Amino acid sequence: MHAELIPPAQEQAPERKEPLRVKDIAAALRITTATVYAEIAAGRLPSYRVGQGRGTIRVSRVAFTAYLAERGIPASELAVTL
Repeated sequence: MHAELIPPAQEQAPERKEPLRVKDIAAALRITTATVYAEIAAGRLPSYRVGQGRGTIRVSRVAFTAYLAERGIPASELAVTL
């Protein structure tokens, strides 16, 4: 019988390109969504709205990576993988 080895999850998962939601960022940093909204309102975390009316807020992965770098937060410290 031949057993096929499965590569680690980081090798399996395709690189994600879609923008992040506020709740994704909150989960990654282990903070509340209110704190993420405060960072956005203060202009420290660039974001944009999607949809009609109030819409929903999205943050690009590049902007989030820059936010982490500016604050000296290593990606290995995040609660989730981005």
